[in-house]
Amino acid sequence: MVLNWIWISFFAIAFLVAMAKTIFYGDLAVWSDIMNSSFSQAAFAFEISLGLTGVLTLWLGIMKIGERAGVIEFFGRLISPFFSRLFPGIPKGHPAMGAIFMNISANMLGLDNAATPMGLRAMQEMQSLNKRKDTATDAMIMFLVLNSSGLCLIPISIMMYRAQGGASNPTDIFIPILIATSVATIVGLTALCIKQRIRMDRVICGWLAGIGGVVALTVYFFSSLPADRMEAYSTFAANVILFSVIIAFIIAGVRKHINVYDTFIEGAKEGFKTAVMIIPYLVAILVAIGMFRASGALDMFTSWIESFVTMLGFDARWVGALPTMLMKPLSGSGSCAMMLDVMKENGADAFVSRVAAAVRGSTDTTFYILAVYFGSVGVMKTRYAAGYALLADLTGAVAAVIVAYFFFG
Repeated sequence: MVLNWIWISFFAIAFLVAMAKTIFYGDLAVWSDIMNSSFSQAAFAFEISLGLTGVLTLWLGIMKIGERAGVIEFFGRLISPFFSRLFPGIPKGHPAMGAIFMNISANMLGLDNAATPMGLRAMQEMQSLNKRKDTATDAMIMFLVLNSSGLCLIPISIMMYRAQGGASNPTDIFIPILIATSVATIVGLTALCIKQRIRMDRVICGWLAGIGGVVALTVYFFSSLPADRMEAYSTFAANVILFSVIIAFIIAGVRKHINVYDTFIEGAKEGFKTAVMIIPYLVAILVAIGMFRASGALDMFTSWIESFVTMLGFDARWVGALPTMLMKPLSGSGSCAMMLDVMKENGADAFVSRVAAAVRGSTDTTFYILAVYFGSVGVMKTRYAAGYALLADLTGAVAAVIVAYFFFG
């Protein structure tokens, strides 16, 4: 229901803004911009799905080997004390637990392409427990909010974009992003625990403290590295871990005497079917976002905020990163484009460029996640998932701005 009204709102606002531009400014080209955007975004949605097809085919094939070999079950048992409290609706030892763990681990390493197939697998496993197939369960919502908050220990892509943009120290945004995304995850998780009446006992608090410790150690380790080595080390660590997972799954399959090739093909077929299934959901959300942006509504809102902040007497330098902040929940590629545009206009080392990078890395793309993950299992009634995911987005964005002022202001 929430996605339904948000989707309608995008079209309604785009129409009203276009009408206002035509009536008051005689701007007739805005209608062409909106319709051209709808066509290009529909094509872009298909391109995304096409790009995901190979990745989904690969990783769901690997996941099928891990499932048959018992590796997924092992991961499920490993994190069962923590996740059994966050996901009380999932039985202990269920394959969903292992898939959730793998997905969140991939997100923490910044491995977006690997995280999506694992997340889709987790959703399929949770859907098998769902008695109302069109309605999101509490476990699904918890999983989606954890994904949306986007805890990431190694933001490889953002450091790469800063390097390409000519930043003198592309990795200087690493610690601010880590702090902002940690705050977003903790706030989103805590708020949802309160909503779902999950008791924050010693186990949950202990695991959160442990995660906080890992974040602190990661900050300490990378902050002690020379600037020119931080990106290389983080990329190396992520790739080694990812390749090790593939090898470990295959070795486990061989030890269990399963036919790893046939098992891979079986899982790969599921990946192809999933990629096709999500196309309509991607088209729906990306076309609405594209028309909203093409109408000029986003630019108008940004200028109003800048004027308001200036009128109040506050520093408005961060407002230049507001398009990135607003686009982040809507479109990963859109927010990336906004960030790159800010860097191009102001220079990669400008304060506003660093704010945009921190915001870009603070959380994940909420509506993309909702569309793809819920769409992959046919869930239409998402209940309060969008609201709590957006709370994590807002918290992460505010934290990113504050931390950027602390480090670079």
